[in-house]
Amino acid sequence: MGRLFGTDGVRGRANADLTPELALSVARAAAGVLADRDGTSRPVAVVGRDPRASGEMLEAAVVAGLASAGAEVLRVGVVPTPAVAFLTGQTGADLGVMISASHNPMPDNGIKLFSRGGHKLPDAVEAAIERQVTGRDGSGDHRPTGGGVGRVRDLSSAVEDYTDHVLSALREPLAGLRVVVDCAHGSASRCAPEVYRRAGAQVHVIGGEPDGWNINDGIGSTHLGPLIAEVARQGADIGIAHDGDADRCLAVDATGDVVDGDAILAICALALHESGNLTNDTVVATVMSNLGFHHTMRAAGITVHTTAVGDRYVLEALRSRGLSLGGEQSGHLVFLGWATTGDGLLTGLALLSRMSATGASLAELASVVRRLPQTLVNVPVTDRLAVVESDDVARAVNDVEAELGDSGRVLLRPSGTEQLVRVMVEAPTQEQADAVAARLAEVVAAAG
Repeated sequence: MGRLFGTDGVRGRANADLTPELALSVARAAAGVLADRDGTSRPVAVVGRDPRASGEMLEAAVVAGLASAGAEVLRVGVVPTPAVAFLTGQTGADLGVMISASHNPMPDNGIKLFSRGGHKLPDAVEAAIERQVTGRDGSGDHRPTGGGVGRVRDLSSAVEDYTDHVLSALREPLAGLRVVVDCAHGSASRCAPEVYRRAGAQVHVIGGEPDGWNINDGIGSTHLGPLIAEVARQGADIGIAHDGDADRCLAVDATGDVVDGDAILAICALALHESGNLTNDTVVATVMSNLGFHHTMRAAGITVHTTAVGDRYVLEALRSRGLSLGGEQSGHLVFLGWATTGDGLLTGLALLSRMSATGASLAELASVVRRLPQTLVNVPVTDRLAVVESDDVARAVNDVEAELGDSGRVLLRPSGTEQLVRVMVEAPTQEQADAVAARLAEVVAAAG
């Protein structure tokens, strides 16, 4: 068995990689590791899912595993991932379980876990759960019987509670903004249109009819073509795209141009900075954020703290440094004062609220970030660690950095799972970015 947890929980092809048996085992182990109470009270778990068909099967397995471990299960049905995080904290539960493969296609599914308070798990806790699943911790397989077996009930107020929570963050009524929202036939379908309408927008919905099979199918934040076309047809002010579990948000302006996570993060950071609510005048972004984003933040007097790729690392930096805002190019933004994980609906509201407050179009707001042309080349190698240690590669990178100066940058990232090294170059022109990336790729291939 390979490593169980990836960068965002357990994920794989449903009923092949992620089987009901594995889902049950993960749920039982998570209850054992995370429910560290003194034995006088029953552990509590919140369980939600996105609408893909396999979620019904896996939800049954997860619920059975939790009840078998003696947990009281609060089933919340089809909700966004950030709703499970919020409800885990709101109910005082010991753990939250979200069954979703996010933006992945329908045949895939996954299990995301949250600890008490609705926080993502650190590596050490994931390792402890994996040891229990594989039996390597030597704890045996304790199963309560009789009155010790857990019970299951539905939390009927889950969607309403989460919707009210999201709307409580609204700073500026949306004053009739015309919005097209793409729900990806996913978890956002249940609550995103209601949230934006209650906030004051005129809402037109696409991707809002999940049938179990059509989640992320040519629609949503990874397939923006339908949203671009619908914004034009409706004459809308903005299009908002969510992914399958609604923890991310991308946007399209009235002219059809895509506004990515870097630009959205910059817009939100500037808004918080101007109102005095950006803690330490610092925002958290990953190493993949465009250099143009960094230039915009520096010009505004905002410090950027950079992390590895992955929203878990953004979250770790926010929590450890006591900061308030961070995010990724993909549209995962975390507003730590309001949420313990990325929340696409909160992000959408923040963006719309900024448009309403300033009277500016999305294109005007996004223009503060001048994106530098970017080239990404995946270089197959036989030994990615040899590339990291290569003097030839280090010299080539140093030469390119001297050539680009502050007008560009280079990033080499060995893949965590494959024999690949990712070469990313940003430069003043696309031609220069392509040429520099090709030159570095040759050096990397020779070293690996």
